[in-house]
Amino acid sequence: MNFKISKKVIYTGLVTVSRAISANSPLPALSGIKIECFKNKLILTGSNTDISIQTSIEKNDDEFTFDVIEEGSVVIEAKYIIEIVRKIDSNVIDFAIIDGSLTKISGEPAEFKINGIKAMDYPNIDFNKPAQNFKINADIMRAIISQTTFAASDKEARPILTGVNFVAADGVLECVATDSFRLAKKIINLNVDHNFNITIPAKSLDEVEKIIDRDGDVEIAVSDKKIQFYFGTTLVQTRLIDGKYPDTARLIPEEFSSTLIVDARDMLNAIDRASFIKNDGIPVVKLALTGDEAVVSSKSQEVGSSVEKLLYEKYEGEPLTISFSGKYVYDAIRFLDTPQISIEFTSDMKPFVIKSREDDATIQLILPVRTYN
Repeated sequence: MNFKISKKVIYTGLVTVSRAISANSPLPALSGIKIECFKNKLILTGSNTDISIQTSIEKNDDEFTFDVIEEGSVVIEAKYIIEIVRKIDSNVIDFAIIDGSLTKISGEPAEFKINGIKAMDYPNIDFNKPAQNFKINADIMRAIISQTTFAASDKEARPILTGVNFVAADGVLECVATDSFRLAKKIINLNVDHNFNITIPAKSLDEVEKIIDRDGDVEIAVSDKKIQFYFGTTLVQTRLIDGKYPDTARLIPEEFSSTLIVDARDMLNAIDRASFIKNDGIPVVKLALTGDEAVVSSKSQEVGSSVEKLLYEKYEGEPLTISFSGKYVYDAIRFLDTPQISIEFTSDMKPFVIKSREDDATIQLILPVRTYN
């Protein structure tokens, strides 16, 4: 293998695929990036077996990308190759296998020789495209991820809850995440009628969000074992989580007894100030609502207390006092990313729903906290 390549082009590709690589991989080859050099294309691959990212670098007629002198392949430890490419002070970098898998990486005036791994020792990853596929606008895909993954569980006790459940039927896609204390749901219309029920690791979706191009569409291909996301010359493939996702539809109230309409920023700021006071490290915030005022407060025997009157547009319903995790409500409002919200209540000990005034296709549900003061 021997090729010359633009530093900018190779560095961007290496950083992209490295997102799939775990620092403590049990397989030595998976701590590296697989480089495959063909006459008119370079393919870079990174994987931790759960998520795999592959990007292709193709020749560009408008500017120099790469020249191939000899085809070949090798695997080089990700942390070394990325750091070497970043430090080389040259616009063009030379790669060449000089002995077995010993690879020379050079650019004036520096030269490095790094022990690689033979490409044949890299695990075989099936990148075949599933037959069921469709497209989603990139902005919508980013919104799905940002407005759901934060609510997934970070505990492995119930693995199914560490993912986001995607259910497609009758031209509608419903995406749900929950950790049993909060729930995030996003509904979008699809241009095609597909039927599937899969759960995607939230961590994999977070990596997808970082890579999605700002414009255009994301092509998605689904099977019962994996899901693929295509954007540009990059493919992200992730395994699915086995098991049946719990029925969350019954958790969302259908009727509400009271509604608060408030500026999202005012609510965020009030919760942020109240959350400074914690009980056993947990920010429990109390919201007291009447026809005349809304009061946000917090109290701790060890620290003290805070009380703040909240400016709001409208409150409809009987007087209500409810306590909740400040972090959960803060996250829910922040990820809705909207100027004004409505918070709908059923009672002081039943889940309440937070929605955008502009888009009711996204629902954030929070379970209240029982307090005794």
